Amino acid sequence: MEINNIGSNAGVIWNALNANGRMTETKLKKESGLGSAEFYTALGWLAREGKLNVEVEVKGSKSCEYYTLNA
Repeated sequence: MEINNIGSNAGVIWNALNANGRMTETKLKKESGLGSAEFYTALGWLAREGKLNVEVEVKGSKSCEYYTLNA
């Protein structure tokens, strides 16, 4: 995987979050249309740039991650 592709994939995720706001990991992955490796490397790119906020909500024995863009 080329570094340019990771940056482009990060843009796909950023655009999805910008258009839709707070999203679960599952919904964001589906919305982006990226495979697992591409999705998670792109999330890492955004996190490293400080553009991503991750919230974890725990309900009983289940936890759910929500992603938003940092202001």
